[in-house]
Amino acid sequence: MDWAWLGEFLKGMIKPTAALAVVAMAIFLSYLQKLGLEAEMAYSIFRAFLQLSIIGFVLQFIFNQKNAVWIVMAYLFMVSIAGYTAGQRAKHIPRGKYVAGVSILAGTSITMVMLVVLSVFPFTPRYIIPVAGMMVGNAMTVTGVTMKKLRDDIKIQMSLVETALALGATPRQATLQQVKRALVIALSPVLDNAKTVGLISLPGAMTGLIMGGASPLEAIQLQIVVMNMLIGASTVSSIMSTYLCWPSFFTKAYQLETKVFSSDSS
Repeated sequence: MDWAWLGEFLKGMIKPTAALAVVAMAIFLSYLQKLGLEAEMAYSIFRAFLQLSIIGFVLQFIFNQKNAVWIVMAYLFMVSIAGYTAGQRAKHIPRGKYVAGVSILAGTSITMVMLVVLSVFPFTPRYIIPVAGMMVGNAMTVTGVTMKKLRDDIKIQMSLVETALALGATPRQATLQQVKRALVIALSPVLDNAKTVGLISLPGAMTGLIMGGASPLEAIQLQIVVMNMLIGASTVSSIMSTYLCWPSFFTKAYQLETKVFSSDSS
């Protein structure tokens, strides 16, 4: 058996290991300030090392495969984890994990298909999996915030919503302002990031290309594509989540489902 790959891997881990000095500094400062985060910091960085090492080998395996099934499986795995995580943020919404998962799947798959059809990216693991990971991660954050904010706003303004319902408004009409507010708040960080990209910080994709030897002009071309796809996927996912949340907030008689809003929102 050829173990040369293991030697190359261990050699490549010298610099990441040396960078642990920065974490040691953070742990030391936490100890001095009595923050009590030392164990959590150590556990977090150990988990990051382990997870990234494992995923590195998994991606290496997938990149060497010619079958598109592996791309789909990796993508669905990311969506499943993202849906569960976003659903945890909105844990008081019935079937929240399902709503989040379907919303993330819809937003990212539609965006990905468009990019492939337009020949922006080839349908290969080396392109699709990293791109999908960026989209799924952003869609996960936006979807979780949208669902939680929408539920919390309706809970705070239950009297206004009930008044609108009593006057003959449909559930969609009665909660239109709350939906708009939730979407604006959830999408604002993505839009603000697009406005300031390159001015305040250099994003990961752009930085990785430059450090890998690509020219800055090539790097910004990819980063523009990344920003476009993140806005598209996040917008579709967040809007989809509001449509899927509505049935959980109301009874068949068009009344607020009080059980959804009776528990604490924290």
